Parts: sequence; structure tokens; C-alpha cells
Amino acid sequence: MAKQRVEIVGLRGIPGVMGGVEAHCEELIPRIAALAPDLDIELVGRIPYILPGETIYRGVRIKPLPAPRKAQLEAIVSTLRGVLRARRRGAAMVHFHGIGPALLVPLARLLGMRAIVTHHSLNYDHQKWSGFARTMLRLGEQVGVRFANRVIAVAPWLAARLRSQFPDQAAKIVLIPNGRGTFPDKADEAIMAELGLEGGQYILGVGRLVPEKAFDLLIEAFEKSGTSRKLVLVGGADHESAYSRALVAKGSDKIIFAGVRQRPALKALYQGAALFVLPSTHEGMPIAALEAGSFGCPILLSDIEPNRDLGLPAKNYFRSGDADALAAKLSQPVEELVVNLVLFTRYDWDIIAENTLSNYRLVLDQTTVLNDAL
Repeated sequence: MAKQRVEIVGLRGIPGVMGGVEAHCEELIPRIAALAPDLDIELVGRIPYILPGETIYRGVRIKPLPAPRKAQLEAIVSTLRGVLRARRRGAAMVHFHGIGPALLVPLARLLGMRAIVTHHSLNYDHQKWSGFARTMLRLGEQVGVRFANRVIAVAPWLAARLRSQFPDQAAKIVLIPNGRGTFPDKADEAIMAELGLEGGQYILGVGRLVPEKAFDLLIEAFEKSGTSRKLVLVGGADHESAYSRALVAKGSDKIIFAGVRQRPALKALYQGAALFVLPSTHEGMPIAALEAGSFGCPILLSDIEPNRDLGLPAKNYFRSGDADALAAKLSQPVEELVVNLVLFTRYDWDIIAENTLSNYRLVLDQTTVLNDAL
């Protein structure tokens, strides 16, 4: 019996590519492939985030396709090429990641394929986008929800919001949260000497250097706090901007920009941190916070709804956008911000993969009924 083909589109690529969607797919898609040998799963990525040439990563075929290096074009162009490739390959279903790529869900349906959309965050609220881009992202959310066969929301707040906004589509919106990251057994301890760090003597932030991560606020609060610790920021910018350049210009012997790091080094940084801080103004479900928590690192988060969804004690939150409130928190003993590890056990990628696969099966088994949506 021929395998049913599934195409994964909308992301930069895997493995080891920076970004929350990329981290999500790197954990999830290979697990689905292992659970479902009857599916032929291919993931479309973008050159130059991944190198040219088809490869296999943990049972998933990775197909790099060229994409323009322009923030407002690369995702939609890459997704278009991915959808057309899916049709040529005879794919039964396309799994779209993100509301920008979801603009092309109607095309996939018109070409005779089923579609699942994973909604990761309200990208149109991110400061980096122009008015036109925000309009297109809102449109992508609308057509994605209305024309997809299934919509996966990665956080409780997001699932509730979508069901409220699209009540006539509520039955096909499901909550499947992000999971905590998995790491190699051995940490790359050399990173500590490279950056001049000592365990327990630095505060850690992890994320892209974009306005919605609010690392500028964290730096301001760090400087106001008077702490003797260092601040280490791990991550980079997909597209260099005035914001990212201004941020990196604030680097010093106490404020260290560590760049993008792979998991062995990141594991060592999580394990050695005195405190992990996520000051974001927007999130979907924060994978970096789940990772830090899984290592037992004390945690401090902005009090936006996606972060509150993690259900940490009130003491682990500060008022979003308030540098003084964050500075006060940075000055208190970190022992007060230790989180019970049990809170993170439910964010298990193996369970998440099983739940996602069950939705694949549902959509793949309902060809006739669900194709009537168009």
C-alpha cells in the first residue's frame, strides 16, 4: 500500500535553525514520522537557513527551496513553492505553520489537498511588521481558520481566543501546547570559559533580537538593579535591523551577547544560570521558558497572558513593560524564584506528537466530507 504523503511548510528549516516555530517542528515532526511509518513526511525549508541538497533528518525528508532574503516575502514565497511541490508529489495533506503561510491554505484546498494549520502566535501584533504586513497576517489567520480542515493552537489563551473570534469554526480548533525542549546528554561546558562565565553568576535571556522579546527592557532593568551578576543574551536576528544593531551596541563586559548557540552549549548555559528572564511583550507559548524550567532554573517572566498560561506562582511574574518592576525583581534573592519541576512535566513532546498525529489521521480519513469546505 502506497504511503500517504504529507508536506510541512511555513518554517525556515530544521535542524538547529533559530526560532520558536523551528524548535517546535524539530521536536515534533520527527516524532510523528517515527509513530507513523505509513506516512511519507517531507519538510520544506528555506535556503540559506539550511544548505542546498535534500537530506533526511530523523526520518523526515528535508527539502531546501530558494527564498528571497526579505522579511516580508520569504515566508510566503517559500510556502507557495512548498504547496506547489506538495501538489506535484501527490501529497494528501499540507501542514502549515504560522498565520502568514496560512494565506495559502485556500490554494492547497483548491489543488485537492487537505490542510492543517498550527497557529503559533498573533504575529500581526509584533512591532517589526508594517501596516500592510499586519493586514496580510490578519487575513492569513482568517482564511487559515476558515479553510483548514483542522487548526491547532499552541496555548490555552490562543485556543480560547480563536474559538471566540471564529465561533462557527470552533469545533475544528484544538489545543495542543508546545513542549519543553530535549537536549543531548552532554553539555558543552566550553561555552562558560569562552564567554568568561561562572556558574550561578549570570542572568540568562534566550530569544531572537526583535522588539517583541523586549531585551532592551531587560538591559535597562539590569542596569537599574545594581546586581553584581552578568547578563547573557543568547540569540540573533534573522534580518539585521536598527533595533538589533542598537541592542548589540549595548554589549559590555557585563552585558554579553552570545549569539546563536546549539543545544549542547545552550544546555550548559541553562544549567549554570542564576536566573532565566523572559521579558516578552508577545508570545505564543514560550518554549525557552519551558526549557529553562525543565533544568530547574529560577524563572522570571513578563505577566502577558501567554506566560501566565504556564501557571507559575505570582512571584515569578513582573508587570510587562515596566523596567522598574523588573529591576526590583532582579534585586531579590533568586531562591525565591525557583519553580517546582512538576509544573513542566505535562509539556511532553512524545504526548504532543501522539495528539498531533491523531489529528493527522482525522483529517486524512475524512477526505470527502472535509473537502466540501470549499
